[in-house]
Amino acid sequence: MMRVRVLEFLAACAIVVGLGILAAVVMPGSGHIERSLAVGKDMRQVYDVLSNFRRFPEYSVLTSNDRQIKYTYSGKTYGPGAEVAWTSSDPKVGTGSLTIDSATPDFNKVDSTAKSAKIVWDVENGWKGYNKTFTFDLERQGSRNQLTNVTWAYDVKYGWNLVNRFANLYIHGDPDSFIEYGLNNLQNVLASVPNVDYKDLIPYIRQTEQTPVLLVPASIQRKDGIEGLADTVNKAVAQIQATAKKLGVNVTGPRILFTTNYGDTTYTFDVAMPIDSSALNVNGQTQQLTAPTPPALDANAPAEAGTAEAPATAETLKPGDHDNLGRLVVDGNVRATLAFGGAALEGVWNGTAAGVPQTRDMLKAYALTHGYKFDDVVNRSYDILAKPEVKDAQGNITSYAEFDVYLPLGNAPDQTPEQAAGIKQPTLEVEGPAESGSAPAPAGTAPAPAASP
Repeated sequence: MMRVRVLEFLAACAIVVGLGILAAVVMPGSGHIERSLAVGKDMRQVYDVLSNFRRFPEYSVLTSNDRQIKYTYSGKTYGPGAEVAWTSSDPKVGTGSLTIDSATPDFNKVDSTAKSAKIVWDVENGWKGYNKTFTFDLERQGSRNQLTNVTWAYDVKYGWNLVNRFANLYIHGDPDSFIEYGLNNLQNVLASVPNVDYKDLIPYIRQTEQTPVLLVPASIQRKDGIEGLADTVNKAVAQIQATAKKLGVNVTGPRILFTTNYGDTTYTFDVAMPIDSSALNVNGQTQQLTAPTPPALDANAPAEAGTAEAPATAETLKPGDHDNLGRLVVDGNVRATLAFGGAALEGVWNGTAAGVPQTRDMLKAYALTHGYKFDDVVNRSYDILAKPEVKDAQGNITSYAEFDVYLPLGNAPDQTPEQAAGIKQPTLEVEGPAESGSAPAPAGTAPAPAASP
């Protein structure tokens, strides 16, 4: 009797195993899921965010599952070959990596004529199967192509591994939640990027050196336009040149504008010029210039007035004191400090000064989509007048000015994708004399100028 029961049990097990094998055999040898979402961003911005991993931690469910997760970046910083790996003590997160396998078309072809794009990531993690990939299909939508439909898909091969084939039953588990969470949060990351079309921008990363400068704080009403800006800048330049002569130092380069606040009605900035000495004799004392510092946050910390640690108030500032940013007061409204130092994202604008703010906004949007960190409050953006505009005898512009616009970066690779690809920045082209009341079109590939400075 016992032997019969054992045989029955073994037969039942064989039937179950057989049915399991049969079920595994008829199951598909691959898996596929996808989710779609339309976002209110230009396709180039979406393409750029997904063509690097610098902002991946911000929209990944991995970060949500483990706030202590460690990410490591390797390979290229952008495009095919870029890689991010992660390690976590949480078994649900584990270890893994993503590598950008392909991105089509090339980034410089993702313009208004490109209606779609595709980016493929290779996936290495604990999910069952092999040849695992994430694919992003991007498609322009909307009456003015102002939207981008993002389809995020996961594909996996199981082959004839019967255990792996059963994993297809759970493809709507972790892989699906990974995509759904990531897609929704990708939209939040993109919302932080200004709606600026930068497809014509050709930015380079420059390594700048600390440079002593004399500067004059200034401001204008936005309604005063280019003429008001030029008048204010010219007066500040005259002050700086006179002060440099009094100090016995030489001005060594063109004027620089550090933007403090580009408000709706008021534009606040510093007009600066580089000089050839970082030690100045002011009020009978030689002082070594230092980089500006943000105002101290602790107002209760006592210190001697008139020092860099505790600057004198605006009413009591005199030559030899330091202002609230630690800049040396030289003469009247003229300050001295060390400027620049470190990496900066540079864009070139050929045109009038009205196009500089738009170029500045383009640099910020570009930095955000490429994962370059910046703090425009502590390290302010600036522009340098590389070449002044040229006018004929009647006052018509015959050649526009060249402005080099910079956004200081906290972290940056050695080169931008444009730089690595050898794409040249726009150069200033000299046009023939313009007709009265008109001017030549700006040279290069920069955007149309904004309406105000």
